[in-house]
Amino acid sequence: MRRKLRGPLAPRHGLDPARLRMPDEGPWATLLEHLVERLPRLDPVRIEQMLREERIFGLDGPLRVDAVFEPGSFIWFHRDLPDEVPVPFAIPVVHRDEHLLVVDKPHFLATIPRGKHILETALVRLRRELDLPALSPAHRLDRVTAGLVMFVITPEVRGKYQTMFKNRQVAKEYEAIAPYDPALELPRTVRSHIMKERGVLAAQEIEGPVNAETRVELVEHRAGLGRYRLLPTTGRTHQLRVHLSGLGIPILGDDFYPVLTEKPLDDFTKPLQLLAKVLDFDDPVSGEHRRFTSSRRLTAWDSPDEWAAHPVS
Repeated sequence: MRRKLRGPLAPRHGLDPARLRMPDEGPWATLLEHLVERLPRLDPVRIEQMLREERIFGLDGPLRVDAVFEPGSFIWFHRDLPDEVPVPFAIPVVHRDEHLLVVDKPHFLATIPRGKHILETALVRLRRELDLPALSPAHRLDRVTAGLVMFVITPEVRGKYQTMFKNRQVAKEYEAIAPYDPALELPRTVRSHIMKERGVLAAQEIEGPVNAETRVELVEHRAGLGRYRLLPTTGRTHQLRVHLSGLGIPILGDDFYPVLTEKPLDDFTKPLQLLAKVLDFDDPVSGEHRRFTSSRRLTAWDSPDEWAAHPVS
C-alpha cells in the first residue's frame, strides 16, 4: 500500500489542511492561473491574496504569487472557515480503547465537516478536546439525529472498521417518537427505492429496485404518540425519516418530511425525535463481540412540554 504523502502543514483547530494534486499536463503558466480555474467557488482575488500571504504550501514551503505551475506536484492550504453557530451541547464518551472511540452525539451537531459546519462538528471537536489528531469516523449520523457514533483512533485499522459498516456487518437499532395510528399494522418491514439528489435537501421514494429496508416495531403508545423501534438493514440518506413519513407517521421534529421547512441553525428547540440507540457487531480487529447502547432518552416521550418549549441536547 502506498503511504500518503506527508504535507508541510499541521492541522488547525483539529482540522486537516486541504491537499490538491496538480494535473500531469495543462496550459497554465502559473499556479494562480490553475487555481482560479480549478476553484470556481473561490474568488480569484482571495486566491491571489492567500498566495501573497504565504498560506498555500508546496513540499518545500510557502508558494509565492508568481509560482509556476508544476505538473504532478502537490499543494496544501487551510480553507477559510465559515461563521458558525456554536452547538452548546457536550459529546459524552461511551467507550474508548486503543482503536475505538464511541460517543453519544447530541442533536444538532454534524458528524464531519461539510458546508456550513466545520469546527462545530463531532469529528473536529473530538480531535481537539481529546487530543486525537488522527481520529476518523467509521460511519456517519445525520446532524439532527442524536445517538451513537463510532470513530477510529488508529489510522492503521481505520479501513477494517469502515468496511464493517460498508458491508452491513453492524446491527443498528434506532428509537423514534411519532404519531400513533391504531389502523397501522405493525410490526412490518418497509422496502422501497430511495433517491437523494446532490444539492437537493430532501430524499424521495420513487419506483425502482429496492435499495432501502427498515423493520418498524411499535414498543408502546400513549396520548396519541408511539415509541418505535427501527431496525434498518440498509443505510440510505434519511431512510428512517422517509419510511416513517411514508407510513403516515412522520417523526416528531422532522423539518424535512413530509413538508420541507428550513430551520435556523441557531434554533435548538424541538429536536428530531430520532435516536441511534444500539450498535452491535463483532470487532474486526480483536474478534470481540461489542454492543454499545446510548443513554439518551427522547424528550417528547418523557416530557412533551419540555421538548416543545426548550432546547434539548
